[in-house]
Amino acid sequence: MRYEWLSPLAVAAILLACGGARAELRPSVSQYGITWTFDRPAECGRFITGDWRVVGPVTVTAVTPAPGPADPGQKVEAPRNQFGDAAHQDDGRMRNGMMIVGEITHRQGYDSRGQDYDAALSLSVPCRLEPGRSLISTISHEALPNPSLTEKLIWPSEQKVRAVLKTAAILTCLGEAPPADAFRPSYAGTDRRLYRYGDLRWERLGRLKRPDGPVKPQFPWQATPTWEEMERYFQRPWIDHSRNWIFCHVMPTENQAAYGREYARLVSLASVMLQLDEPQERKRKTLIGLVQLGIDLHGLVELGMRWTADGGIWSGRKWPILFAGILLDDPAMANLPPEIPFHEDQQTYYGAGWAGQTALFQMVAHHGPRRPYEERSPEQWDAMDRRSEAYRRTCNAQAWIGSVLAARLMGAQRAWGHDALFDYCQRWMMQDDPFAAARGDHPRPEEEGATYDPLVSNMYFAYWDQAPRQDGAEKNLKWVWDTDARGRTEGKWVANPR
Repeated sequence: MRYEWLSPLAVAAILLACGGARAELRPSVSQYGITWTFDRPAECGRFITGDWRVVGPVTVTAVTPAPGPADPGQKVEAPRNQFGDAAHQDDGRMRNGMMIVGEITHRQGYDSRGQDYDAALSLSVPCRLEPGRSLISTISHEALPNPSLTEKLIWPSEQKVRAVLKTAAILTCLGEAPPADAFRPSYAGTDRRLYRYGDLRWERLGRLKRPDGPVKPQFPWQATPTWEEMERYFQRPWIDHSRNWIFCHVMPTENQAAYGREYARLVSLASVMLQLDEPQERKRKTLIGLVQLGIDLHGLVELGMRWTADGGIWSGRKWPILFAGILLDDPAMANLPPEIPFHEDQQTYYGAGWAGQTALFQMVAHHGPRRPYEERSPEQWDAMDRRSEAYRRTCNAQAWIGSVLAARLMGAQRAWGHDALFDYCQRWMMQDDPFAAARGDHPRPEEEGATYDPLVSNMYFAYWDQAPRQDGAEKNLKWVWDTDARGRTEGKWVANPR
């Protein structure tokens, strides 16, 4: 094991602070307001993240607050969004639900107010936990809406969200006690590979001076988070195992961002902050949280989860996996097959843009398959093309820049395997407009040239060109839709040379 730059006393202090250095027999354990009670005292301890684990098999005989129906008389409004969709329903069958994620579906068993609720997925007590399984328990909000975890990073109109869950905690069952510095295994599936804090390759992070760049906060929500705030954003597990857009209205508000834009913004902010020249102890908790997120997401990928492009919903899932793989020297995480679809990769490709652009954006899907539009001039755009452009300008690149910059700084562009994303981010951040002469009556959108987060923008301007020289993707791909003679549409990757 490597405890890079840490003395033995420092390592011991870290493990004790995380509760991971000691196991004991306990009749119950509690976290984030949730208590699990066992049929007998069980050997329990904490992972480096602070999450509980138990040596099993073990039977959970009670959970507090208990999963079950809502209080009588509780009503739920089910408003429709601007597209006519409703994510909620007035249904009191389940609150504070719990699940074991054994497969990827479009449904959830946590809270029946979500239209994606499936009672068959809701577990009840007594619940027997076998080694290799993780129990996800939740607390539901009594009323909606509620403050978003990212309310300090977002404009006032979106500071409250209608996600039905308040928090979630994970109890992991193992066959034997893990090393004291172990990360929690992914909560999905049964693969319980253990990764260790002591194996993190700290030297692969940057030690860069915080830039005093040209971009200054214009609004209170643009203030750069403190390290303490970043630690809180990544403290709790991000529950992300459903393919259904409705799940964004279920995700626990005290654990994670619900919408992909803010999800990816948090990942970007953490990624660039971890490249700064700060003491290792200052970075430690944020690093643990981001690596744990990558471990969780990789477990979901291996179980078949795909975060495919859909407006701005599913950004931010790929880089945490690559990041964790690089820091843990794990080839399976650090070298994902390029054919696995991720939101950012599907939405960027090489083509002949209407004003001479070559790295282009496409929506891919939004109420059905959507075709590329940036090859045609704005006069030729239909209503869905204009909607695609609105998503391009407000929901995607601003959230991607920090992660893509961190990937370049860590020499990971080839590992990412999709050069069009990197070139599109460069196009977005250009300060001069090489396409101005060809734009005619359609000037460059005012959103381009910066991100929502001044630190990310300034890090880009200071360090993008200082990244180490590196190879690009082994092969570049573009997502396309094919329609057969029967009118059936299916998506696939095709070659897309740079």
